[in-house]
Amino acid sequence: MSKKQQRANKKQEHSLIYIVKEQTELLPFLLEMMRNRSRNSVKSILTRGQVTIDDHIETKHNYSLHPGQTVTILKNKSAIKENALIGMSILFEDADIIVINKDAGLLSIATEKEKNQTAHHQLMEYVRLENPANRIFVVHRLDKDTSGVMVFAKSEKIKRILQNNWKSMVKERTYVALVEGEVTKTQGYISSWLKESKTHLMYSSQTKNDGLHAITHYKSIQTNKEFSLLEVQLETGRKNQIRVHMQDLGHPVVGDKKYGAKKKAIGRLGLHAKVLAFKHPSTDQPLLFKADVPKSFVNKSK
Repeated sequence: MSKKQQRANKKQEHSLIYIVKEQTELLPFLLEMMRNRSRNSVKSILTRGQVTIDDHIETKHNYSLHPGQTVTILKNKSAIKENALIGMSILFEDADIIVINKDAGLLSIATEKEKNQTAHHQLMEYVRLENPANRIFVVHRLDKDTSGVMVFAKSEKIKRILQNNWKSMVKERTYVALVEGEVTKTQGYISSWLKESKTHLMYSSQTKNDGLHAITHYKSIQTNKEFSLLEVQLETGRKNQIRVHMQDLGHPVVGDKKYGAKKKAIGRLGLHAKVLAFKHPSTDQPLLFKADVPKSFVNKSK
């Protein structure tokens, strides 16, 4: 049995999995399912990010649950320590890198408000179980509400190799985006110069060299009158690039109120890093990692 399978089995052993039968809110549902626990205990399980709904971590007490959704609860503190990782799974690990599949709702790195419940912090704790001197280094980031493939380095040297040669080493970086409305063009691309406002909102300029040049290619996977599922490839990797370019297209990413979305149809941002292919920083071996498209994206765009 592979390390990955062992970790998955261990996580299942320490998880409670429930299928929602009728419409309700998250906290009352958890209190009903975990009658042996006090209200405060259940609230703290929610706050610590131990509850996943379908494909995202959820901490809101009044989150609306619908029949057919899957609620997964990581049982307790000892389970957390034993599993080490909340809101992500390891896809690959060797002496130089760790590649993960991150859930929506988990921060990549620390913010002023949250220091511990991040992919970086958890991986740091994970590698230190083997040797307290071990460390983890951030190579790139995914937004908190974006899920999918991410790579971390195990040394400063490997981090520098990956960051300094990112454009030439990365062979494919494919996202899927669930967007509002029916995208009638089967494929196309958006090109603009991205700038940041004083309120940290990114926006497009069509004036040449007025900002950082960004190019996004898209292809329709499936669509209906309300939603479209797009495969998106980045020619450049700018801050919030897909989110801005989907707004420019007139089809903002689902749940992305910041960039024009009107609906919060799936309880999360409709953006997922599906494929990351790159050359190994030490061996030059080609590596390709995939994270399955969230079911909620597929179901909404059928």
